[in-house]
Amino acid sequence: MRRITIACPAAHVDDANQLAMVLGYGPADGLTYSNVGYQDALGNLYACASLPVGDSFVSTATSPLVRPEWDTEPYQVNMAGATRAQALVVFWEPTEESPEPPLANPDAITAVAGEDGVAMLAAMGLTAIPQEERLD
Repeated sequence: MRRITIACPAAHVDDANQLAMVLGYGPADGLTYSNVGYQDALGNLYACASLPVGDSFVSTATSPLVRPEWDTEPYQVNMAGATRAQALVVFWEPTEESPEPPLANPDAITAVAGEDGVAMLAAMGLTAIPQEERLD
């Protein structure tokens, strides 16, 4: 088991939630990115999640997507949206050549491995937006 922390640009939240349902356990995973509560130094907004994942998560997340068994007609998952989100994912885990995670980017869904989710958000250059300033 390891932890993955994900920064999703506000513009890609809808598609990212579709991907979360495909990779997750059910319709509730469609609310994974419901809180746009972080920003980068340029003011770009992000919804973030940090979760423990199994050893096969990354390979599953980067393989061709399959509609979840629970998603029967009328379908809840927009597979085209999930596929769009999957194409934006940039995954990082520490190596000798790349010891620091990439900065969050408004054109990518940045997913990083690291046990401290709060530290990973900071390493991606993100800061929490004070509650009174949030748009959600």
